[in-house]
Amino acid sequence: MIVNASEADAGKRLDVFLQEQLPEYSRSRLQDWIKAGRVLVNGAGGRQSSSKLRGGEAVEVEPAALAPLKAYAEDLPIEILYQDDDVIAVNKPAGMVVHAGAGRHSGTLVNALLHLFGTLATGGGEERPGIVHRLDRFTSGVLLVARTDAAHRGLAAQFAGRTVEKIYLAMVHGTVKAAEGRIEKPITRDPARRLRMTARLGEGRSAITEYRVLERFAGFTYLEVRIRTGRTHQIRAHFASIGHPVAGDRMYGAPATTLERTFLHAHRVRFAHPATGAEVTVEAPLAPELAAWMNNLRGAG
Repeated sequence: MIVNASEADAGKRLDVFLQEQLPEYSRSRLQDWIKAGRVLVNGAGGRQSSSKLRGGEAVEVEPAALAPLKAYAEDLPIEILYQDDDVIAVNKPAGMVVHAGAGRHSGTLVNALLHLFGTLATGGGEERPGIVHRLDRFTSGVLLVARTDAAHRGLAAQFAGRTVEKIYLAMVHGTVKAAEGRIEKPITRDPARRLRMTARLGEGRSAITEYRVLERFAGFTYLEVRIRTGRTHQIRAHFASIGHPVAGDRMYGAPATTLERTFLHAHRVRFAHPATGAEVTVEAPLAPELAAWMNNLRGAG
């Protein structure tokens, strides 16, 4: 794969630049690839991780095979919202990770689904079978999973083509004045805090978020949110960028509250069935702990 450095990247360390461009890989793994000669800058190898870019370079990366993490079945409670021979839709609870990754090999949604269904599509790899999209750990709600490889290809194409409707419910800090609106800001990795994204730099991948006010409270606004793109932490980064972080989201600057998770819920997904083409809509009611917290806001008002 080739990533191109812009003039704005001048002076950046090579490993830092690659981590920004390829966040799916850890910095230590990228440093190993640089040392092994798997990273070429303008066709030449021999660079160090600390080498500084001048801007404008073409950086070619040849990833080494990753050691697979094979998911296994685990008896965990999970709510199934929809299922047929091709597709499963689950109501993911907040706190549950979708699939295995660094430092986590059990307790995931995939572990629970393998226990219930035995096999899933292989397109996501051994560590994330059936997975075509993800929700953050502390986001609840509808998540689609493919049972067959054909369904995985069909759903993945719809997500890539932005034809899947994804509606969220969110409570944000402050008073959002407009009854509805649109946030269109590019999102990139935050150079100051590598675990989060930012929409404050005016650079990165394009991202579009639309919202509609459902209810206003003292100090908070309850929103219906539609995302037109599917960037990492998109809703969280976008609303933080306009001064309205999601309630409970301390990573993105939300003040402390009594809420023990982020107030972000994947409420509805609408897609074309990958086998029949029929429109399918799946909804997950607002998580009970979020509904209770919002009722407390009503009572306080």
